Amino acid sequence: MTRRAVLAAPAPARTWALLRNSWRQLTSMRTALILLFLLALAAIPGSVLPQRGVNQTRVAQYLADHPSLGPVLDRLWAFEVFSSPWFSAIYLLLFTSLVGCVVPRLRDHVRALRGVPPDAPARMDRLPQHADGLAYDGDIDSVARLLRERRWRTVVRGRTVAAEKGYLKETGNLLFHFSLIGVLVGVALGAWYGWHANRLVVAGPSGAFCNTVQQYDEYGLGARVSAADLARFCFELNDFTASYLDRGQPTSFSAAATLTGQAVGGGARAARFSVNSPLRLTKANVYLLGHGYAPVLRYTDRDGKAQTTVAPFLASDQALTSEGVAAFPDVNGHDRSLQMAFEGLYLPTAPADGPFVRSTHPQERSPALMLFAYRGDLGLDAGIPQSVYVLNQRQIRAGRLTQVGDGKLLHPGESWTLDDGTTVQFLGTRQWVTLSVRYDPGERIVLGSVFLLLTGLLLSLTGKRRRVWLRVAPGPSGAGHSLVEAGGLARSDHPGFAAEFAALTQRLVSQQTVSQRTGRTD
Repeated sequence: MTRRAVLAAPAPARTWALLRNSWRQLTSMRTALILLFLLALAAIPGSVLPQRGVNQTRVAQYLADHPSLGPVLDRLWAFEVFSSPWFSAIYLLLFTSLVGCVVPRLRDHVRALRGVPPDAPARMDRLPQHADGLAYDGDIDSVARLLRERRWRTVVRGRTVAAEKGYLKETGNLLFHFSLIGVLVGVALGAWYGWHANRLVVAGPSGAFCNTVQQYDEYGLGARVSAADLARFCFELNDFTASYLDRGQPTSFSAAATLTGQAVGGGARAARFSVNSPLRLTKANVYLLGHGYAPVLRYTDRDGKAQTTVAPFLASDQALTSEGVAAFPDVNGHDRSLQMAFEGLYLPTAPADGPFVRSTHPQERSPALMLFAYRGDLGLDAGIPQSVYVLNQRQIRAGRLTQVGDGKLLHPGESWTLDDGTTVQFLGTRQWVTLSVRYDPGERIVLGSVFLLLTGLLLSLTGKRRRVWLRVAPGPSGAGHSLVEAGGLARSDHPGFAAEFAALTQRLVSQQTVSQRTGRTD
């Protein structure tokens, strides 16, 4: 229908024509490739910019650091890319395009599998591959049997044999595209019904928590998941062990834990897990991500009251040189101006001679802790979120938190007496680990789809669709054999088809030669 005819047609016909043409454009392979490229392009901001579902603190920090650009990006869903309307629109359009593209192809492929190869053309000499006058001591059925032995689909029509091969190419193409749809479905299920959460856990009685969002350092829930849908279990880290080579490379990590709750079948269950062997629970998996040391400090204030804290320090290099802060806000009569904090540098293996700024090995062979004392208002009552691993720099700049004396190097069991008579003692360390608790209902779907996708891609690249026809005609009077005309056509790019066709026709000639030598006929 021409453009003029479309414009002259009634409104319902024009609407139907517009919808039909739009559907054809959407379900074309070209559109699917464009949408796939756009989806990869749209995911870039989600990898570059912090996301609210992963780390709300980093998003708030980005907005504070970029007061002009941050709100603009926020209005464009740049901090919630994977739940934004524009990302969802591309995702759904790609899904629709793939379904509309492969379903008709599947129907045509099934029809082709159920059908038979087409009849031979009248002029086989016009085909890309052609051979004529081949002597063959046999009938039409023996020619067809020769092709079937080489896994050709054959059909005999009179004195002509039509054969076809290479259907695995289209099968692989369809398997590849249906597997891609499976990947999209699995990812969508994970985004809707999956969740993840992270927590730093110290070994010992203080390293226990239950699977609730309030007890995680950060978490992200799927679009259709609420806090009440999380698996019911509690976790307690009993011990963590790590082994290293002499040059500091780790060889193994292992954590021992006790779990209770419905997700572990009720009661208590002891379990040991490692980096490559996570805990598999009902609707939850617990992964071991990292580890470090948490110095144990005891501070005795002016009134003689002692408080003990376990402060996880974060590693800054492969030798687990760690930095952190131990805070004591409720000391010295709860006077905010006399609150204490100790900024520290922990060395699992301190060098024999200074400077004491870097550990020489990640294992605790000669542990030492460099402490710097601070006294004053820690700013914990201001209602402003702050990191527990660094001091409040606003308070230091404002002069409300000041350093006391110089630093002090302590070994386990040693104490440091400050200028006001108070003391701090380094009792030792505990191990801590970072856990990632996750549930993804689409994980197996994605894994299976990726496996089938690679299988389909392999079949698509190795399969070559081609057809051959052989026409048997009576030979010259008294010759005692038939003459075979053969033609071949590759349905796709197949550089080796000429050699395959030559080998097939040579097989007819060689079989004739063998018949003449042995005196037998097929």
